[in-house]
Amino acid sequence: MVLEKTKETRPKTLDALREDARDCTRCDLYKNATQTVFGEGGSEARVLFVGEQPGDKEDVEGRPFVGPAGRLFDGILEEVGIDRKKTYVTNAVKHFKFEPRGKRRIHSKPNAGEIRACRWWLDQELTLIQPDLAVALGATAARALVGKPVPITKFRGTLLESAEGVPVFITVHPSYLLRIPDELDRRRERERFAEEMRKVKAMMKG
Repeated sequence: MVLEKTKETRPKTLDALREDARDCTRCDLYKNATQTVFGEGGSEARVLFVGEQPGDKEDVEGRPFVGPAGRLFDGILEEVGIDRKKTYVTNAVKHFKFEPRGKRRIHSKPNAGEIRACRWWLDQELTLIQPDLAVALGATAARALVGKPVPITKFRGTLLESAEGVPVFITVHPSYLLRIPDELDRRRERERFAEEMRKVKAMMKG
């Protein structure tokens, strides 16, 4: 049985929170994942980017957004002039969920229970950082932040609100851009995403 942390035992710094998360057993995903992949960035971050979950490379390295989608994401942020020192990147679910297929590990979408179990960590990240804005990169992140399913096609490019009252900007996950087969469509969607990141930059204070 996993004991819920009380308000008094909540970590008071991101480093302490990250250390606690190493031993997380709030759902069963920890049993097969290599390690907890916690968020990266400082408590002074003005925007908090939330993805779905670590991928295979992130699971091995123990860092978020270091795979192909992460590299694309980094490039677009640099392109639009968002200072990475003012950002914090994390995932709605901190362990890699996958299905083994031969020697490969194929990404498997987290379910509602797993998202809910991991929401405690995201809540603490939001509380400690107190960003101007949270950016939901995809449906899983949006559900975790808003607390209910969010149709990305309908709400993309708009602001909703998290349970903590933080504005939540809705957009796609960068991995979506990599999966678009047509080159022209992929370029258009990349530019649309870049334009959304320019809007995010404009909403960042300081």
